[in-house]
Order: sequence, then structure tokens, then C-alpha cells
Amino acid sequence: MRLFFLVAFLRILRHRDAVGADLAPDEAVVVDPPDPALRAALGAAAAGRYGPARELLAATRTHAQWERRDAYVGRLARTALHHDGWLDAWLEEAPQDPDALLVVADLQLHQAWKVRTGARARDVERDRFQAFFALLEDAVPVIGAAAEANPADPVPWRVALAHARSIQAPREVFDSYLAEAVARDPHHFGCHAQALQYLTARWYGSHEEMFGYAERVADSAPPGSRLHALPLRAALEYRLAGDEGPPDPDPYAARVDAALARARDLSDTYAGAGDHEAAGFRNETALLLILLDRPEEALDVFRAVGVHATEYPWNRLGEPRTEFLEARSEARLDLAAEIPFFARPPEAPTPVPDWAALVPRAVALVPVPPAEVAQAALLCGVSLRTAPAGEGGSYVEVAAETAPGRRVAPLPHEPLTAAAETFTTGESWPALVLHRAPGRTGVTALHQGRRVVTHTWDAEAPTPDHTDVQEAAGELARLYGLTDPRPLAHILRATADPARHQADLVTALGLPPVPPGFGGDTEILGALPGARVLARRSILAGMRDTMRTRAGVHPPAGGRTPRTVRWWVTRTAALLVVSAGAVLAWWSPDVGWFRASLLSGAALALLGVVGTARPGGHRDEL
Repeated sequence: MRLFFLVAFLRILRHRDAVGADLAPDEAVVVDPPDPALRAALGAAAAGRYGPARELLAATRTHAQWERRDAYVGRLARTALHHDGWLDAWLEEAPQDPDALLVVADLQLHQAWKVRTGARARDVERDRFQAFFALLEDAVPVIGAAAEANPADPVPWRVALAHARSIQAPREVFDSYLAEAVARDPHHFGCHAQALQYLTARWYGSHEEMFGYAERVADSAPPGSRLHALPLRAALEYRLAGDEGPPDPDPYAARVDAALARARDLSDTYAGAGDHEAAGFRNETALLLILLDRPEEALDVFRAVGVHATEYPWNRLGEPRTEFLEARSEARLDLAAEIPFFARPPEAPTPVPDWAALVPRAVALVPVPPAEVAQAALLCGVSLRTAPAGEGGSYVEVAAETAPGRRVAPLPHEPLTAAAETFTTGESWPALVLHRAPGRTGVTALHQGRRVVTHTWDAEAPTPDHTDVQEAAGELARLYGLTDPRPLAHILRATADPARHQADLVTALGLPPVPPGFGGDTEILGALPGARVLARRSILAGMRDTMRTRAGVHPPAGGRTPRTVRWWVTRTAALLVVSAGAVLAWWSPDVGWFRASLLSGAALALLGVVGTARPGGHRDEL
């Protein structure tokens, strides 16, 4: 058994970088990214303006775009949880507007569930349950008003179905709501998805009833409809229902496989990687394949998902984005463990997508010259580009690696932030990392290798707590020698224009201005005067350069020294001997695990030295 795990571990070390090298970078993955029209409406709502949201929903009502309307209403309702002034102003001006009433109806369900929380019923306090049901009772007339204001709209009946499940409505009430929804749109995915939840074993149905309903709806759906993936959701709910997994033999195994095949066929009818409309059932497919221990197929689905993670199903496991990234990494490692050590990993599909346009932009502002930053960054593990900024300051960004086709090992944070944690360790000066991505803009201040302040301007997030903002402003004022943190607190609490607020914060801290072009191209410092690249170094090379490079001088460009024939012969022989000893140590019952681990570590160290060496040198040096 020990030998089996050792072999799997060695396979993972050898193949982990190559497996999944074409996947979207972790930092580019976003959860349920809104389309441009919705993003504009969400930003305006966070700033207190309801006009764009009113126009957006009115267009979906006029053109009977019920699926899109449903998605928009849900996102606007979630935004109103944290920024409700725009919705109040809308209702004050037009109290009978069918679009405003629909957002309020969905908002009240979100408010009720926020009070209850998503914990199991036995873990919810009695006071929370009482408040939960009181809020649901208040929602009844609003849902009715939304349905009456626009009789042809199925979306209020989707809200009514969710309400019925929440209040534990009897089956006849559920059936009547479902009949009203189907009468308006027999193929509305949101209504059928809510009905499926009601029929799950964890709510008021059973596995048999849930599968039967999903299959009947899918059989009656038109070609290309997302309802063909409804059996997939039933299969996923079935696999997530039991803590100990399905029985053996599994009575629903054939139906799970059929649901998977149906969803894969549906996925093939959509565009390639990153299709926004297909993201929902593709995420569900990926999770189900992982639960079925089929990592190679799951990795193919993750390629099709691209950067579009979805809240469901990952919220069933924890924080959606974290669970998505961990599941994807798990699939890569499981597949790497199955590939023989000397075999080649499966070829990735070609052409490999260019994810550069979707990667969030990051640049750091450091109040010391570039040479000093470069000295401190010799062991950061990534290639950096530095450029002078103002009087004695520096801009820093991550530079592209020179070795394509290999996936860099995942970093705990965004790469530049992780690098800044390293190059600020042991230094007296701080670093401010600026982040920009569609829909969100932020800053991270680092000092002595730790993140002191992290702040994001996000239209859908709650308004920052006043106490938290004051604390963050105080930390920033201390780091940058300011006496009055109040202007910083005002900037941190603003929500109207994230990019402008970020630039205002940089100015208020007395730092050089945000470099031109930031937020556009991935790398922007190359065109600045004095820009230089600090190439990524190994730990030994970084320690060597740290000791031999004079202070105040930019270290020379990195590069591996050509090795002689003698060097190759001695290291290869040592690797073979130590590797054989490690295998025998794990195989022999007389050798303890500690000695076997030491030999394995020595073999891996030699493998790393030989694997990263550069051929060259002269034969006569033997």
C-alpha cells in the first residue's frame, strides 16, 4: 500500500504541470459574471440609480425574453440586499411597475433566506425560523401583485414555487403554482428547476419522483433547450443527497449515466469553451464527473467551462469559487496520478484558448527604486518586470514566463500579490497592489510579508462596514505616514466609479499615479523608460545571486549555467543509485518509513536538479 501511494505521488510530481496546462488561469475564474448590460445596471444600482435596471427589465418584458428576465431579476434582487435605495426610489415613482414589483418579490425571498441561513433545519435557531416565516408571509401579497401586473410572465410563478418550498406548502399548492407557470411558458427552465428542488428527497419528494419529473420535462423539451440538462441536475442532487454515497449496487446508476450523456450531447450543440449560456449545466457536469471518479472527462468539461464558474452547484459544498478551483485542481492531480511515470500526458485540444484578455490586471506601487525591489524579489518564484515611478519609486508587474505549455503550480493568491508577500518580507517599505477586473476593482497593501489591508469596490457586494473602513484607512495612513485617515475612509466607502476611486486612493497616499494603460493589456510596463525584467530563479540561484550582487544594482538576467559532461554523468549515476535505494526501502518491511522518506526526498531533489539543468559544456572536461 505504501508503495502504491509513493508511485502515485511521483507520478503527480512528474505530470502535474503538463496536465491541464491549457485550462483558464485560476485568477481569471469568476462566478456568474454578468453580461455588459446587466453589469451596467448593477453598477448604476449600487450608485443609487434605477434607470438602467428599469430599461433592462422593460426590454425583457416587451420581447418576452423570460429566461433572461429571470436571470436579471435574481441578480438585481441580490444587489438590492446590500443597496436598496435605488429600488425604493423606483417604487416611490412607479409603485405598480411590474418589473419593480417582481424584483421586490424576489428580494423578499432572499431576505428571508438570509435570516434563516442555509444551515440544516436542526441547526437553525428558533428566533431565526420565526423571522424567516414572518418575512415569507409578508412576501405573499407582493408575489401576487407581481403576477397580476404582468399576467403573461412566468417569472413571478418561479418566485411562487420557491416560496412554496420555503413555507412547506402542501402538494396541491405546489401543483397549482406549477400549472400556472407551465401555462405561461411550458419550457421555462427556472420554473422547472424550482419544481425539481421541491421534489427532491431532501425537501418533499423522493429520488424516484425527482428523476421521473426531470426525464418527462426533458423528453418534451425542444431541441437545444437547457431543459435537456434537467435530468443531470436530478442526478447531481441524488449524488449530493447521501453523506456516505449511493448503495451498491446503485439503483439509479443507469439513470445517472443517461443524464450525463444527455447533458454532454446538449453541450456539443453550444459554442466552444466559455459559452455563457451553457456554463450552468457544464459546471454541474464537471462536479458530477468528479463525484463519479472520472477525472479525465471532468477535465474536458472544465475546458469547456472556461472561466465561467457558477454559484450552483458549488455553493452546495462551500464558497463557490473556492470549491470550483479545488475541484478542478483535484481532477488534474487525480489524472496525473493515473499516468505512468515515463508516459506522456494526453495531448490538450488545439488550439489552446488565449486567456490573457480575461486575466485580472495587477500592478504594484513600491516606494523604493527598482534595483532595491529586484534585490528583495530574487526568491519570489515568478518573473517580474520593474520600471521607475516618480522620484525613487517603482512599478512592478508579473512578466510572462518563457517556457510555454506548462502550468505554473497554483499560488495561494493572485501571482503578483503572492510575489509581493515575498519581496516585502524583512523590508521596511510597503507595497500597494492594484487589481482590476470586469465588475470589480481593488487594492491590497502589504508590509513585512503580510497583507495589511484588502479592499474591493464591487457593485454587488454590501456597502463596507463603517468600522472596517475606518480600520483599513487607519492602517493605510500608518503605512504611508499620513496623519489624517478620514479622506482615505471616504474613498474606501465610495461606490460610484471603482477605477476612479482606486486612482484617488493612490493619489491620497502620495504614490506615483496609476500607470497609463492599466486595466487594458496584461503587461504595460515594457514601454516605460528604464523597464527591466527580473527572471524567475530557483531557490539556489536566488540565494547565490543575493550573495554576489552588490546592493543597489539590478541583478543580472537569470539563466541556467550550461553543465559539463562530468556533471551529467555524476548526477545521473547518483540519481539512479538513490532512486533504487528509495524503491527498495519502501518495498522492504525492515526499513522504517523515516529512512525511506529521506531516501525519497534525496531522489526527488536530484531529479529536480537534473530535470532543470541546461545541456552544454565541453566533452574534454570529463
